[in-house]
Amino acid sequence: MERKDEIKYWFRGLQSSIIQALEKEDGSGIFSEEHWERPGGGGGITRLLKDGSVIEKGGVNFSAVHGETPEPIKRSFQSDAKDFFATGVSIVIHSRNPFVPIIHMNVRYFELSDGNSWFGGGIDLTPSYVFHEDGVFFHSALKEVCDQFDMSWYPQYKSQADSYFYIRHRNETRGIGGIFYDRLAAKEPENFAKLWEFTKQVGSAFAPIYTTLMARRKDTPFTPEQKFWQLHRRSRYVEFNLVYDAGTKFGLETNGRVESILMSLPPMACWESNYVPTKNSPEFESQKYFDNSTDWI
Repeated sequence: MERKDEIKYWFRGLQSSIIQALEKEDGSGIFSEEHWERPGGGGGITRLLKDGSVIEKGGVNFSAVHGETPEPIKRSFQSDAKDFFATGVSIVIHSRNPFVPIIHMNVRYFELSDGNSWFGGGIDLTPSYVFHEDGVFFHSALKEVCDQFDMSWYPQYKSQADSYFYIRHRNETRGIGGIFYDRLAAKEPENFAKLWEFTKQVGSAFAPIYTTLMARRKDTPFTPEQKFWQLHRRSRYVEFNLVYDAGTKFGLETNGRVESILMSLPPMACWESNYVPTKNSPEFESQKYFDNSTDWI
C-alpha cells in the first residue's frame, strides 16, 4: 500500500471514530452522511449533525482529492509539479449551550508529484465563557501530545495558533488558542514517520478532549442573555473564517466544494453595534481572555 493510501484510510477511520464519540456524548443527535466527488479527481464524505441535545451544528468532514495541480497551489508552494494529492479531516462543532465551547480541528497531508510532501493541522478552542480550569485542561492535553515528540513543539505551535487565530480588525483572539502547525516537510522517510505519528496523535486526542468538555458544561442552565453573548461571540468566529482563514480562502480559490468549506459557520450569530459587556460581569471577564493570549501552563 502506498503511504498516501495508508494516510487516506487512517483519516477516514478517524472520521468514523470521532463521530461515534460525539454521538454518544450528545445523546440524541445523529450525523448525516453525504458522499461527494471532485470533478478533477477524488472526493470526500461530509458528515453533519444538526439540532442534537448538545451539538446545535457540527461537521466532521473527510476528503481525499487528487489530479492536475491547480495554479493557486503551484503559486503557494512555488512548484511546477504536474499532479497533487491531498487528504485530511476537518471538524467544527457549535454547541447549543453557551457554556460548551466551539472547537475546531484539522489534520491534513499534502503531496506533489515532484516528491515533496507536508503535514499540517492543529486543534483550537473558542469558548463564549472562559473557564480557566477548562483552558488548563485543554492546553495540558495538547502539550502532552507534543511533548512525546519534541519538547519545543508545544510552545512553538501554541505561539503559531495565537498568531494565526487572531482577528486583526478587532484586536482580539478568536478564542483561547491551541496548537497550529503547517507545511511540515515530510520528504525524508525518518521525518515522515515522526510527523505522521504526531499527526495521528493530534487527531486521536480530539474526541477525549472535547467529550470531556461537553460532559462538564452541557447541563449548565443558561439565560437568554447568556445565549445572546454566545451569538455575539459566534459573530467573531464568522468574521475570522470569512476574512482571514487560509483554508477557507484556499478552498474557494481552487473551486473546492463550497458546502464543505463553509460548514464551519454557525447556524446563527448576532452582530450588535458597539456592544460592550457590563463591567465585572462573566462576559466582561471572558472578554479579557480574548484581548490577550494566555499562558495556560
